[in-house]
Amino acid sequence: MERQGILAVVSGFSGAGKGTLMKELLRRYDNYALSISATTRSPREGEVDGREYFFVSKERFQQMIEEGSLVEYAQYVNHYYGTPKEYVMRQMAQGKDVILEIEIQGALKVKKRFPEALLLFVTPPSAEELCRRLVGRGTETIEVINARLRRAAEEASGMEAYDYLLINDDIDRCVEEMHSLIQLQHRRTVYHLEFLNRMREELRHLDARGQQ
Repeated sequence: MERQGILAVVSGFSGAGKGTLMKELLRRYDNYALSISATTRSPREGEVDGREYFFVSKERFQQMIEEGSLVEYAQYVNHYYGTPKEYVMRQMAQGKDVILEIEIQGALKVKKRFPEALLLFVTPPSAEELCRRLVGRGTETIEVINARLRRAAEEASGMEAYDYLLINDDIDRCVEEMHSLIQLQHRRTVYHLEFLNRMREELRHLDARGQQ
């Protein structure tokens, strides 16, 4: 029986450690693919088309919207960002479990289009720890940190929409929990409809033979 890939959507507060989790998950296991977004912004130094992002023109992005070829999309600071459907579906067809790291609004759009998608929300063990991590980065001003904390307070209202909560207080344990939840998803009946139909058909034949 061919393995169909899972679509797992990962969201979480800025500073929750999503990026570190993703990198470690991909390092430990080879059955994952990180979804690559399309964007209308220009490449930054060192970025490569098809690796960090698919860099496209605004006209091409609008065309992708009209064609329905994006799983979800959003606009940030005059630039569009979106998830190309073809890339995701191709990876899943090859048996890869695709990780899509996006914010809450995008995650809910994905769930609407793909009800079987697995939604995971990553959070530190406390708000105090979140603040400590943001300050500990040492790369952002206090204004930016406060803005991120305000955004986190807004995002917290949508956590119940997710299937599972991952508390990232230990990176090793959190990576293994994420891996286990995604692999468990493979046992859901929605991914085995062909098998279920065949089993029903075989049982009907056995029942018919038994009544002869």
